[in-house]
Amino acid sequence: MKVISSIHELRDQLRGQNRVAFVPTMGNLHEGHLSLMRLARQHGDPVVASIFVNRLQFGPNEDFDKYPRTMENDIEKLQSENVYVLFAPTETELYPEPQQYRVHPPTDLGDILEGEFRPGFFQGVCTVVTKLFSCVSPRVAVFGKKDYQQLMIIRRMAHQFALPTDIIAAETVRDSDGLALSSRNRYLQPAERAEAPRLYALLSELRDAVKNGQHDFAALEQAAMRTLEQHGWKPDYVAVRRQADLKTPGANEVEAPLVVLAAAKIGATRLIDNLEI
Repeated sequence: MKVISSIHELRDQLRGQNRVAFVPTMGNLHEGHLSLMRLARQHGDPVVASIFVNRLQFGPNEDFDKYPRTMENDIEKLQSENVYVLFAPTETELYPEPQQYRVHPPTDLGDILEGEFRPGFFQGVCTVVTKLFSCVSPRVAVFGKKDYQQLMIIRRMAHQFALPTDIIAAETVRDSDGLALSSRNRYLQPAERAEAPRLYALLSELRDAVKNGQHDFAALEQAAMRTLEQHGWKPDYVAVRRQADLKTPGANEVEAPLVVLAAAKIGATRLIDNLEI
């Protein structure tokens, strides 16, 4: 595997490759990331990964400086998956000057749920993904469903800009107790890690309640929020939404494909998860 930090060198290395499958990451790789590499290989060749902790998507009080950076271990894991190239640019390589041109997702999708609680997050994501796509020129790119809203926004962005990159969705990878794998799980203290699976269990209960005909979504959401609070969580949201656009389903849309999403803090760690219905 070649580890490349220069955009110019990356383009030279990939010249003539028209079936590149790309997996962008922020590093601190776990089994969830590696499953993305395997899925990418099913849709293209060669597989290219990137590691870049993108300052633009972190808010002023978020964890940019302490976000785990584990490059040596990450390289070993990517080599074990036979990744062809790891693109690991520095900040000055990817942003040699202030990034004044930004990609703004539409407010009706970008400013709800995660966008409400992390202002500017999706603008930062869309901007860096657009720039990485420009560097890598992938035929396909793989993103995980754990970041459900992010996946939807990137897929729509690629469509509206007519980017020559198909967006592939990967199922969420979970630990044996149901906790969705995430780089931020390493922040959890032992007691918090024991409590963390409650988020998935609660989403499962909410999904089953909807399937069993309970359609007072607001009441279900409020009850789930109270349950989290009673167990020491600080929830941002629990929401039942339409899969098509993440809008609240109307009374006549209970049979439409739905998804239940949640974000909550346990201790200092913010976890997100979702389940399709």
